[in-house]
Amino acid sequence: MKAYLHLASGKTFSGELAVPLVEKVSGEIVFFTGMTGYQEVLTDPSYKNQMIVFTYPLIGNYGINEEDFESKRPHVEAVIVYEASREGFHYGAKYSLAEYLRHWNIPLLTHVDTRALVKEIRTEGTMMAELSLSSVPSVFREEAAFPVRAVSTKRMETYGHGGPHIVLLDFGYKKSILRSLVARGCQVTVVPHDTTPEAIEALKPDGLVLSNGPGDPKQLRHQLPVIRQLIDRYPTLAICLGHQLVALAYGADTEKLRFGHRGANQPVWDAVKQNVVMTSQNHSYVVKEGSLAATPFAIRFINVNDGSIEGMIHRHKPILSVQYHPEAHPGPHDTGYIFDEFLQTVAKGEKVYA
Repeated sequence: MKAYLHLASGKTFSGELAVPLVEKVSGEIVFFTGMTGYQEVLTDPSYKNQMIVFTYPLIGNYGINEEDFESKRPHVEAVIVYEASREGFHYGAKYSLAEYLRHWNIPLLTHVDTRALVKEIRTEGTMMAELSLSSVPSVFREEAAFPVRAVSTKRMETYGHGGPHIVLLDFGYKKSILRSLVARGCQVTVVPHDTTPEAIEALKPDGLVLSNGPGDPKQLRHQLPVIRQLIDRYPTLAICLGHQLVALAYGADTEKLRFGHRGANQPVWDAVKQNVVMTSQNHSYVVKEGSLAATPFAIRFINVNDGSIEGMIHRHKPILSVQYHPEAHPGPHDTGYIFDEFLQTVAKGEKVYA
């Protein structure tokens, strides 16, 4: 069945539905440049309310397995590809891409000129889009407000045992973050994003992790005083959205990139180790460099491609933040040492210095 992808810029692209469209859907349209990792992308809560375009021309060729989910369900509004494999040619595959998306009623649009579509997004920036059976677009809805509330856990859950006790503040965390901490011997308590400082104090944590999540970090401005109170008290590692919230909590500012960083091959310079690491990323917003001048943070990580800030370190307190995903493995395991540095700080009770 033919369907139409209408962009807020005025452009329309057509394709064939491999998974039926129950009703028209809309969301912010973004693109992902990785050759693999589509299962992790689909289930990453940071993609809530977004329609994802995969730039690699063949998606679904190794199917969907039972191990690589980043959450319990997919969060994307729709999936747009050039070609979708009908089968998953891998020993671990349990479902095809279409079978998995059909289970969750997420439309899959195929045979789209994804090269031209991505060029339009790169030129005009990420924008709202609508997927419809009609060749005539309707009025675009505004971007959904406060998606963090939709993806954050509703109750506390504890994983692992022994070792340092880490509280993971859930703004839409990826399970790989939890697995990375548990694999290093941590007991991890995942708590809702709006958990009070008193409730967190009652857990007696040794350290705090602020997770990734969807949307504009400024939608959480009402939580900034609480976040500041928490990170000033406990050794902290902040990832992606968490990194942006740490900056905002200290009075810095954030801004939206034209089309963001979404892929598995973003080179990042580590100013402490004096080397480049390859990173997996998924974000639209970044910390504005000039806004850090009045804060106690030094820039530790820089994106080699566009010079944007990829991580900060507090000059006097044990607070480390990264814009990329250190738990993700885009081939090499370049950035897992971030968890080791954090836990060494927790274990020693030492402060992190720039």
